[in-house]
Amino acid sequence: MNICIINGPNLNLVGRRQPEIYGEIYFEEYLEKLIQKYPAINFTYYQSNVEGELINQLQETGFLSDGIILNAGAYTHTSVAIADCITSISSKVIEVHISNILNREEFRHSSLIAKACEGSIIGLGINGYELALMYFIEFQ
Repeated sequence: MNICIINGPNLNLVGRRQPEIYGEIYFEEYLEKLIQKYPAINFTYYQSNVEGELINQLQETGFLSDGIILNAGAYTHTSVAIADCITSISSKVIEVHISNILNREEFRHSSLIAKACEGSIIGLGINGYELALMYFIEFQ
């Protein structure tokens, strides 16, 4: 099974950025634990702070991956282009947010990408990525 994890802006700072919200483990450390726990899964990981680069990655992997786990970061609330891209690819996408976006600032309460995604996991910390992975393992 091929799973692509795509993280958007500022998620390269997980473990350093606002640990009270995003936790203290670096994403790369977490990903290494996932890779070790699920050796049968072929993981691809990509992170960018640039909207167009995220779209390019979605297009590149969106016809080859068995599933995409996407944390679009702040683009969740602003990017019609990412939502359009998700509807244009054949891979299913699960939206993940480490924090509960509904408990944060009002502008974070809406997700422009949610309707294009298979589902959303919010507010369960960094383990939301593994929960999304479990969905793909169970329902592929």
